[in-house]
Amino acid sequence: MRVLSLLSAGGETEPGTARLCDVCAEVADMSGAGIMLMSDDAPMGSVCTTNEVSNVIEELQYELGEGPCVDAHKEGRPVLEPDLADPATPRWLAFSPPALAAGTRAVFGFPLRVGAARLGAMNLYRDQPGKLSDDQHADALVMADVAAQSVLAMQANAPLDTVATELEAGANFHYVEHQASGMVATQLRIRVGEALVRLRAHAFSHDLGLNEVAEAVVARQLRFEAP
Repeated sequence: MRVLSLLSAGGETEPGTARLCDVCAEVADMSGAGIMLMSDDAPMGSVCTTNEVSNVIEELQYELGEGPCVDAHKEGRPVLEPDLADPATPRWLAFSPPALAAGTRAVFGFPLRVGAARLGAMNLYRDQPGKLSDDQHADALVMADVAAQSVLAMQANAPLDTVATELEAGANFHYVEHQASGMVATQLRIRVGEALVRLRAHAFSHDLGLNEVAEAVVARQLRFEAP
């Protein structure tokens, strides 16, 4: 009942996905939250974020292909990092420095699943280090389930092969990057997921943003040649 009342508290003044992210952070007592949709093991993009820091976290995970949401989705379990500056096991070597610079100290990823369907992951962050309490962990699991059910409900009446209007409001689905991935996949005769990895590698090696590289591919200013 508490979650339902919080979700309805925004009334008509706040889009459904934005309110959903706000409640995810509020219920778990976090500094911010984000929800990322994923297809297979590749991020599709962010449905919503609560603030600039959570937006940076989502963008980094999409551009770099690593982070708590990516791991939570792949492994089908919560991925918890209570101190990004001093992790017990070093990971996310590309993601961690810019996430810390943005103001993230602890970050937690929870998979979004409904039955066998894997939809993506919910990301929670805190600007101070520290583990989740048992209550926070339980609340985060509840919110991950609520988020997954909400995404399915919003998408249920959308035409085939389209994204529901409710999900697109405030979302960043990286359409240019996906278009570029399809073009590179055709050029190199590889899977689209692998093509996105090639785009990321090119962006990293040339110190460019992924969006810059994708726009160059779509504008036919950059072409990937098969060896």
